[in-house]
Amino acid sequence: MRAGRDCPLDYRLAPEAFSGEPLFDCQVLYVVGGLYGNRQALAALQRRLAAEPNAQVVFNGDAHWFDRDPQIFQQIEEGLSAHLALRGNVETELGRADDSGAGCGCAYPMNVDDQVVERSNAIQQVLNSIVQSLPGMAERLAARPSTALVSVGGQRIAISHGDEQSLAGWSCSREALSEPARQQQLDAWLHAQNIRVLATSHSCAAVALNLKHGALVNNGAAGLPNFAGGRYGLLSRIATTAHPAALYRCQRDGLFVEALPLNYDHHEFLADFDRQWPAHSPAAQSYRSRILGTVADQPSQALLAGFSLCQSLCALEALTDE
Repeated sequence: MRAGRDCPLDYRLAPEAFSGEPLFDCQVLYVVGGLYGNRQALAALQRRLAAEPNAQVVFNGDAHWFDRDPQIFQQIEEGLSAHLALRGNVETELGRADDSGAGCGCAYPMNVDDQVVERSNAIQQVLNSIVQSLPGMAERLAARPSTALVSVGGQRIAISHGDEQSLAGWSCSREALSEPARQQQLDAWLHAQNIRVLATSHSCAAVALNLKHGALVNNGAAGLPNFAGGRYGLLSRIATTAHPAALYRCQRDGLFVEALPLNYDHHEFLADFDRQWPAHSPAAQSYRSRILGTVADQPSQALLAGFSLCQSLCALEALTDE
């Protein structure tokens, strides 16, 4: 097994993973993928929930990544404890009793540079040592489910960190979903499973697609900037009513499927990051420029079909730190 490139067999999702009855029904659902140990993003989420106290939240894996400070790691865990939290590849590998050989478990495709993969494996090794210093933490992470089936307004919503087949699958990345054959495959799966929305993350790049039988929304990262010039994360919101702050959305089957900005305190997050990951550390080399907002993507690039921008470019540029 090539660490960071391949993933273990237990990453495969069972065919019946999204069968059966939903865990709950609600009117507003937030899916938070890729928090990455950003406690300022967690605080921003908590402020947003104060305005929608009846909303349900599912943390969609990789809630940890930059939080090598044990106190921040535990603070993130405390924030997750009030909600449903799934395992991403990060939590799956942190929760193992023995090294699986998968490194970070990201299963990076070959178009990702080898140095990026090596740095991710190094970050995972640091986090492994942190988790081992926290009694019971590995077992806590390992006990989390890898998927969830919930209901919003009576419509079935599937949630997976990677894609519908693997915990760390890349078939819901923007590159994969740009292919017509993959769109047809996903649409057939949505129809067969009676799923209205599949919510994912993992690829760290936002993408949204509305097909004949259902929609796909990938929030990219809640704890990192996703678009050029921005210093805000993204949340997926699936609800029976529209939200005025949505960046983009589609409407189908009585649901609004949206991406919302998560406006965290950029300066405090950067200070946390620099203290934990100084210059030349693997995280600083891979992520610091993105934290500063040097991302090439525009919001329109995330919209493959059936979604519409809700904010003007001027309004999007204004969404920086608080």
